[in-house]
Parts: sequence; structure tokens; C-alpha cells
Amino acid sequence: MTDQRPQYGEYATPDEQRRLAGLPPVDAVPAAPSIEQQVQPAPARSITKARPWDRIITIALLAYGLVNVFMTGMAYLDLPTVMNQSMGILGIEGEFTNFAQGKLWGTTGAILLVVGWVITAWLSLRRLRTGKLTWWVPLVGAAATMLIVSICIMIPMMGDPAFMAYVDGMSGR
Repeated sequence: MTDQRPQYGEYATPDEQRRLAGLPPVDAVPAAPSIEQQVQPAPARSITKARPWDRIITIALLAYGLVNVFMTGMAYLDLPTVMNQSMGILGIEGEFTNFAQGKLWGTTGAILLVVGWVITAWLSLRRLRTGKLTWWVPLVGAAATMLIVSICIMIPMMGDPAFMAYVDGMSGR
């Protein structure tokens, strides 16, 4: 057998539905506001001032970061070549030979660059929507991301025999 009782106010009149919802009846005349209600000022809203310069700077920094992430990420996907060029610039004799770790950590670094930029952009846009000061978020996001990515790039560099020979030679001077 099924339950045949009415549910969810099926048989309630519109006046009963309004009363249960806490609303006055349809034909009720609204009461005039009291003097106390007329005198009290409305509560102040906590709306911050519009800062167009903050929005422009934040978006410009995010755009610059996106270009930087794309260019650097593409280079990190071929990290052994970047390491050879870096070693040549530093005057280190020899070539980068830690290819396996270079590929692994270069790809990891490129992925972390993208993830760091996405998180930074998300946080920046959230703050912009709420009207908070935001120009500093892309700078802090870039610094934090580069710190993490630099560690990823140092791992294969420290495992390379030519680089370590250069470091040992520097400490012996």
C-alpha cells in the first residue's frame, strides 16, 4: 500500500502557503514604517574603491607571466640543450651528460610553471572580483613558482659530472 496523505502542502490555500512561508496574506495592507525605522540610517556597505590601475597592472603582470611561462616551459622540455648553453655561458668545460634526469626534471619544471601560473591567475582574478588590492599576487606567485622550479632544475645540474667538477674546482681556489 502506498501512503495517500497529501504531501508538501498540496491542499494548502495560497494564504496558508504565504503564512507558512512567513509572508503576510495577499490582501493585507502593508503597515506604515515607524518613526524609529525612518530615522535610523542604513548600514554602511563595505565596498572598496575601484582601482583601475590595480586591474591594469595585475592583468599586465599575468599576461607577461603567461608569455614567460610559455617560452620558459618550452625551453625546459629540452633541458639538456639549455644546460649545455648555460654551462657554455658560465665557462664550464665539458657538456651536460645527465640526460635522463634532465628530461624528467625539465618536464616536471615545465608542468609546475603552468600549474603555478594557473593558481596565481585564479587567486588574482578572485581578488580582483572582490575589489581587493591585487597587483602583488602575480609577483608573489611568480617568485614562489620560480623557487620551486629552480629546485627542479638544480637536481639534474647537481647530478652532472662536468658541473660538479666545475664546483669542486671553484671550491679549491
